[in-house]
Amino acid sequence: MEKFFQLKANNTTVRTEVIAGITTFLTMAYILAVNPGILSAAGMPADSVFTATAVASLIATLVMALFAKLPFALAPGMGLNAFFAFAVVLGMGYSWQFALTAVFLEGIIFIVLTFLNIREAIINLIPMNIKRAISVGIGLFIAFIGMQNAGIIVNNDATLVGLGSLANPAALLAVIGLIITGVMIAYKVKGALLWGILISTVVGIPMGVTSLEGFKLMAAPPSLGPILFKFDFANIFSFDMLIVLFTFLFVDMFDTVGTLIGVSTKAGILQADGSIPRAKQALFADAVGTTVGAMLGTSTVTTYVESAAGVEEGGRTGLTALVTAAMFFLALFFSPVFLLVPGAATAPALILVGVFMMSPVKEIEFTEITEAVPAFLAIVMMPLAYSIAEGIVWGLTSWVILKVLSGRTKEVGIATYIVAAVFILKFFL
Repeated sequence: MEKFFQLKANNTTVRTEVIAGITTFLTMAYILAVNPGILSAAGMPADSVFTATAVASLIATLVMALFAKLPFALAPGMGLNAFFAFAVVLGMGYSWQFALTAVFLEGIIFIVLTFLNIREAIINLIPMNIKRAISVGIGLFIAFIGMQNAGIIVNNDATLVGLGSLANPAALLAVIGLIITGVMIAYKVKGALLWGILISTVVGIPMGVTSLEGFKLMAAPPSLGPILFKFDFANIFSFDMLIVLFTFLFVDMFDTVGTLIGVSTKAGILQADGSIPRAKQALFADAVGTTVGAMLGTSTVTTYVESAAGVEEGGRTGLTALVTAAMFFLALFFSPVFLLVPGAATAPALILVGVFMMSPVKEIEFTEITEAVPAFLAIVMMPLAYSIAEGIVWGLTSWVILKVLSGRTKEVGIATYIVAAVFILKFFL
């Protein structure tokens, strides 16, 4: 492990990487329950989707671990699965087989773009200040997700979002977990985030948040048969397929780019020129995950922002991702155990990771308006639009516009102009 992952060179240990990998898994394990629920709305069998979700996540994260050697985990992306079910199938009236075909084509295109270094080039053309802002924006976004999962923040018709009530046991458990985990971090307890999740899960039992009803230790993974290789190529040349494919491509590309930049910044592995080491291999893991995931029967696979939880626990190499992949394998057979952890128990970890990811804000040039406004927009649009991709769109587009209108065109490269033009076109389409 030392030779393959270069643990000492990355200032980490096997123990640290194992704790980091388990922490990452527990903060994103909700996808094993949520993804089948969302895709079942499109008519797909939820039990089969559970297996597809676990296996696709396992394969993609293994590629990240062994090929890219980075501490990032992958799984079917939230938002993209909702677009799959509610927009393509229920909204446009197409079958889920049609939607899976679009995801499969997206994966193939991403593999080609990765080999041609186009996706890596997009990472490198994003200005440094925007990269710092992406890390901060993801911090706010991931904290917002945690607060929503716990009911601390709720839907509110009058103001869009509002404060939940501590009379809600889930919200109260999250606050208790936040205090417990915060104190452990203050005392520099190793694996504080993981311990916080486990303690919160146990505390949630008498509170009625952690449900033991019908609990059993093991369960055989459901069959993939009903959704395996179920493609529909009859409409691949239609205009609707073009729109669906473009949407999948756009959102996944910039969600993944944003996550890689943000979590790499937090991990301290972003290089001096702003590039990510082995970015091509990391993007390849995403492309393979999406392609294989479509074959198995699930929506687009992407790099998860919850990887930041593992990074905060000290994960710095592919061993973290390898442990997370192993957890997905175990989840196939011990799903009742992993699904026992409620969202309120993982919320404190996500909120605290949000705190830690704020640190790059100190390095943003807020004294220069053409840098400050784009950075600010990139930060606030991620939680407000509930999208990492939209944060990048608003940040990079405003950066180019402000540079051009203030006569500082020399600071903008040709490739950046092209990407900004695509973003502007997206606004109108």
